[in-house]
Amino acid sequence: MRVALAAAVRDLPRAAGLAYEPKFDGHRLVVVRSAAEVSLQARSGRIVTSAFPDLATAALQLPAGTVLDGEVVVWHAGRTDFALVQRRAAATAARAAVLAQSLPASYAAFDVLELAGLDVRGRPYERRRALLVDLLLPLGPPLQPVPMTTDPELAATWYETLPASGIEGLVVKRLDQAYPAGRRGWQKLRHTDVRDAAVVGYTGTPRRPLALVLVLPVGDQAPLVSSPLTAALRREVAEAVAVRGPAEPRATATVTAIGLGEVPYHPLDPPLTAEVRHASARHPPPEVIRLRTDL
Repeated sequence: MRVALAAAVRDLPRAAGLAYEPKFDGHRLVVVRSAAEVSLQARSGRIVTSAFPDLATAALQLPAGTVLDGEVVVWHAGRTDFALVQRRAAATAARAAVLAQSLPASYAAFDVLELAGLDVRGRPYERRRALLVDLLLPLGPPLQPVPMTTDPELAATWYETLPASGIEGLVVKRLDQAYPAGRRGWQKLRHTDVRDAAVVGYTGTPRRPLALVLVLPVGDQAPLVSSPLTAALRREVAEAVAVRGPAEPRATATVTAIGLGEVPYHPLDPPLTAEVRHASARHPPPEVIRLRTDL
């Protein structure tokens, strides 16, 4: 199931016929309720049902032939916590059952793609939204529709006030729009200059990576070396590298790093994906916020 994507914008779009939703900070998740079972699919297509048994059980209440698109989040201390979602997603099946009790997941649904076996992706967003609300409101948490408004002033208020709850911005959709599967047909407005970057390599060693080699989705696509990784990120990168199997014994490429000249690094193929904060080549190196292991 190819999911819809969003293109980043710098200002809040304001026009007739637009809908605004909070952008939750979690893992993209497609819920598929077949006649016999529930399957949970990550954005990459990987099946992650065993990691979220609480959501799989809740989704059994959905009618057979239902497919939902949304975000799985974990609430902690009054806000969503991405690190806890990562922890849930990485858990073994045995550990997932324990974490489902201590760190229950919540599903913020923002679209319905199939209902009672009928593909509704071609219908306008406004109609799909009505179907989604009618479907989920009687069920209640942990399956719930994301808030939505067509009022740009209320959307602007959300944008300014909801970050305290862990909301990272807004997603903007056209009311008359079909579901743009596999395309950046939506728009997203984030609070910081955060973007996804391809991780094409790392410096240091497989067990102790020091920085990442990144390609940003703008500019001349020249690779950049990130600022030094935090201890937590070093562990994440080392684990991700280990999953890929034996690493090359030595770096096989070089990249120009700001202030350091040519730096050797270990290439990654295929690349990983990371969220980074970066302004331009004239500014300090990109800061890696986190790996996107839900892709």
